[in-house]
Amino acid sequence: MLELKDISFTIRNGETEKRILNSINLVIEDDTFTVITGPNGSGKSTLAKIIAGIEKPSSGSILLDGADITGMDITQRARRGIGFAFQQPIRFKGITIKELIELAAGKQLSAEEACGYLSEVGLCAAEYVNREMDAKLSGGELKRIEIAMLLARNVSVSIFDEPEAGIDLWSFQNLIDVFRKLRNAGKRSVVIISHQERILDIADTIVLLSGGEITARGNRADILPGLMDGFDTCRFCK
Repeated sequence: MLELKDISFTIRNGETEKRILNSINLVIEDDTFTVITGPNGSGKSTLAKIIAGIEKPSSGSILLDGADITGMDITQRARRGIGFAFQQPIRFKGITIKELIELAAGKQLSAEEACGYLSEVGLCAAEYVNREMDAKLSGGELKRIEIAMLLARNVSVSIFDEPEAGIDLWSFQNLIDVFRKLRNAGKRSVVIISHQERILDIADTIVLLSGGEITARGNRADILPGLMDGFDTCRFCK
C-alpha cells in the first residue's frame, strides 16, 4: 500500500513562491488501478514525479507498505518496487530490447523468457526481441516495451505519466488493451496520470486534482459522469 500524507510542493522563482501541490493525502491500495486526472497545470505530473522520487516534496511524507520512503531517490524507490514510465520513453541506440528487459529483470533471460514479457504487451516477440531500442521504433512500440520492462522488474507499483502522449490512435488502442490486461490481472497497483476518457473508463478509482488539491476521489461510477462535460464545467473542479 502506498500512502501520501500532507504532500505539498512549492517552487521558488526569485523572491516569488508558487505552490504546485497543497496538502495531498492519498492512499493507493494494493492491486488497484488508479487514474489521477485534472485540468492542465493542476499538478498531476508533479505528483507522479514525487511518488517516483524524481522530485522531493516541500513537506509531507510518503509511505510504502508502512515504511517511510520520503527521503529515497528514484533508484532506491525502484529497488523497493516502484516503477515509473516517462511520457517520452528513452531510446538506447546499440542496446537490444532483450538486453533492456534483462537489465530490468536483473538477470540473464532466455529468448523465450524475454519474448514472454513482450507477448504480454501485445508485441510479436520474435520480431522485436533482438531489435535495437532506437529511432526506428514508434512511440506506441516504445511505450509497450517500457511496460514489458516494468513487468520484468515485477514492481509492486507502476506509475505512468500521460502514456497517451505522442502516439497515434492505433497504438493508443493497443495501449488501452495492455492496461486493461494489467487491471484484470490484479497483480500490482497501477497509477496512471491521464485525462483520456478510455483510460478513465477502466479505472477502479479516479482521483481528481484541481488547483494543486484533491477535489474528488472515488470509484469510476461515481466520479466519471461528473467529468464528461469537460474540466471547465466539471462539478468537482474549483
